[in-house]
Amino acid sequence: MSTENLSNEAARKKLKDLVEDIRVAMMVTGLGKIPLNAIPMTTKEVDENGDIWFLSLRTSEHNSNITESNQVQLLYSDPSDMEFVSVYGTAEIVTNREMLDELYDSMADAWFDGKDDPNLTAIKFHPSEAYYWNNKTNKYVTLYKLGIAALTGKNKDIGESGKLEL
Repeated sequence: MSTENLSNEAARKKLKDLVEDIRVAMMVTGLGKIPLNAIPMTTKEVDENGDIWFLSLRTSEHNSNITESNQVQLLYSDPSDMEFVSVYGTAEIVTNREMLDELYDSMADAWFDGKDDPNLTAIKFHPSEAYYWNNKTNKYVTLYKLGIAALTGKNKDIGESGKLEL
């Protein structure tokens, strides 16, 4: 596996590409508590600053946790394409009506009572660093390369990983 560490604009672009491809993250809040609070969240947008946006209920446990401590970990995983991302950063609860209208779509109706739901909030996540692992090929090619490596004893380049300094 090759390593490609990126920073600044290149890191933001790589993170945006990975996050928009995977879309669903496990959002981990209450990082100082045991057990951690982890909940699946759908990425609504990655903005021009690299911030990642989600919709959330005002009364949710993760909103409460973010109010207590803004430190958050996002874990993205797409095993079918062998793509994985771990992102650390800070989050804030946003109630700006214009932003809520921009993020809201019909899919959100499953969790909210429309755009005007009084419990509708957004979570703005500002990433500070991330780690990623992904294969350059599909899982069948990866399995084939792993098999060849096991038989020959030679390492095969099966993908890339790296740290993203944001």
